[in-house]
Amino acid sequence: MSKEINNESQIKIAVNVFVFSNKKILLYRRVKGGEWCLPGGHFEYGESLTEAAHRELQEETGITADNLKFLHVINDPQGNVHYVHVNFSAENWRGEPILSEPEKFSEWGWFDVNNLPQNMFSGHKKFIPAYLAGTNFFDNK
Repeated sequence: MSKEINNESQIKIAVNVFVFSNKKILLYRRVKGGEWCLPGGHFEYGESLTEAAHRELQEETGITADNLKFLHVINDPQGNVHYVHVNFSAENWRGEPILSEPEKFSEWGWFDVNNLPQNMFSGHKKFIPAYLAGTNFFDNK
């Protein structure tokens, strides 16, 4: 059953990047709400998905990756905004995370994937379990 789209409805494509080091994952804390998230953001017109993921990773963390490996797609309707998240893993990355957007992020942290912070951003809570399960597609409908 499909829902009617109104003037308030939006469909957005987002990319997110899993960055691992010593079996820990990099997360940032949002200034607004204080929740922890993966590096990532919105896909822009004219970009490939990997270009968007490389751009977001560099803009938000200062990290560059030689390659991004596709992990999974998450279909995630949230009220009037319907997100489709395309998630990647950074391969052969270099650099140290920096707070390049302090108006958006207050800190970076490395977390064990089996011991994540309690206050994860609601949209990202399902990404890491999908990764651990090896799921390529998750429909959160």
